[in-house]
Amino acid sequence: MEKRTNKYKLNLELLATSKVDDTNYLPIELEFDNHDNIFTIVERMKQRNLFQTENQAIEFAIGLKMFSEVMLKNRENELFSEFRPAFSEFMKKLKSTPTQIEDKKN
Repeated sequence: MEKRTNKYKLNLELLATSKVDDTNYLPIELEFDNHDNIFTIVERMKQRNLFQTENQAIEFAIGLKMFSEVMLKNRENELFSEFRPAFSEFMKKLKSTPTQIEDKKN
């Protein structure tokens, strides 16, 4: 029986380059699946107010979920062997970190 996952589509388009003569690339459209609801995680990260801007919270949530899902799907890959324990600790810390709004109230 196949595991149920959420399906997503990401469109990445280069809007401006940092160098005048830099290469322009065609947009990338990527379909992928993730066991979590990324939209819920994005909202949670925005509410936690951990970053300088809401955009950074969104970038962080999407990047983290995409990275962690690839790592999970490739758990036997030697590339992640040393990183996996540190990532596990990082996720525990992230999940236990109170929101900045809660910190300011206390």
